[in-house]
Amino acid sequence: MESFKVHILGCGSALPTLRHNASAQVVELRDKMFMIDCGEGTQIQLRRSRVSFSRIGHVFISHLHGDHCFGLIGMISTFGMLGRTAPLHVHAPAELQPILEVEMQAYCQGLEYKVEFHAIDTAATTVIYEDRSLTVTTIPLEHRMPCCGFLFREKPTLPHIRRDMIDFYHIPVCHIANIKNGADWTTEDGSVVPNSRLTFPADPPRSYAYCSDTRYMPKLHKLVEGATVLYHESTYDKACADRAKLYYHSTSEQAAKVARAAGVGKLVLGHFSARYENEQTILDEAVAIFPNTVLANEGMVIDVK
Repeated sequence: MESFKVHILGCGSALPTLRHNASAQVVELRDKMFMIDCGEGTQIQLRRSRVSFSRIGHVFISHLHGDHCFGLIGMISTFGMLGRTAPLHVHAPAELQPILEVEMQAYCQGLEYKVEFHAIDTAATTVIYEDRSLTVTTIPLEHRMPCCGFLFREKPTLPHIRRDMIDFYHIPVCHIANIKNGADWTTEDGSVVPNSRLTFPADPPRSYAYCSDTRYMPKLHKLVEGATVLYHESTYDKACADRAKLYYHSTSEQAAKVARAAGVGKLVLGHFSARYENEQTILDEAVAIFPNTVLANEGMVIDVK
C-alpha cells in the first residue's frame, strides 16, 4: 500500500502561543506533497518536520484569516532563494489573488519559477485538483468569511494479482494487465478460469478530510462521510459553546458529533484556542462521543489507513 500521511505543522488558532503554531499541514501521498494552509512560522515547522521544500507542488488555503495564510509569501520567497524552477500552484479564495500579486511585486521579483493561482469557490463542492491517483474536493464551511475545507480521496485501484494462480496456470506476463482489468483466462484445453480466481480485491480507497474554521454544521457529516481520517477544528470545549457560536467556531463535542454521524475512522482535533494550557478537557469531551479521537500536535505524523 502506497504511503498516505499527514504532517501536522501547526494546530493552534489565531493568537500565537509557545505551545502551538498557526495552522499548516502537509499531506503526503505517493511521493507528492500537498500543503494545507500556511500560517506564520510554517517554514520553521517544515524544517523541524524534515519535509522537503522542493516536493511541495500545491498549496490549498482554506480562507483569508491571517493564521491560515500569513506564511505563504515568506515560503514563496524562500522557494526562490532555494533555486526552485517547478511551478507552485496556489488554490485559494479569489480574494487572495490581488493581495498575493502585490506581495510578490514587493518581495519576490525575479523568481525563476511560476506561481500559478487557482481561484476556488468556497460555497460549492467541487473537484479542484485531480491526478491519476487522487482527487481534492472542496468542503463548504460556515465561518465569518468565505471558507472551505478539503477532502483528499484516493481513486480506486485495480485488483491485486494472485501470483500463485498466475504461476499455476503459466499465464504470460503480457496478459496480467488484462486480468487486472477484469479478463478471465482460457487455458490451452479451452477451460475458462474466472477472474475472481486470479485476483483478490484492491485495498479500499483512503481519504483525509480537513475541516478548517467552521461553526457546527449538523449536515457536514454528509460531505465527509466514511473518511478514513477527519481533522475538525475544535477551538473550544463545551463550556465555551456560546463563544464558539459567536465567532463561528466549533467545540470538541460538536466535532465528535460530526465524526460519529459521518462514520469516519479516526477524528483528529485541532485549531485550539490559546486560553487552554492543555487540551485534555477538549479531548475528554470528544472521546465521550467518538472514542477514536486524538489531539493534533506539532510534529505529529498521521498514517491514513
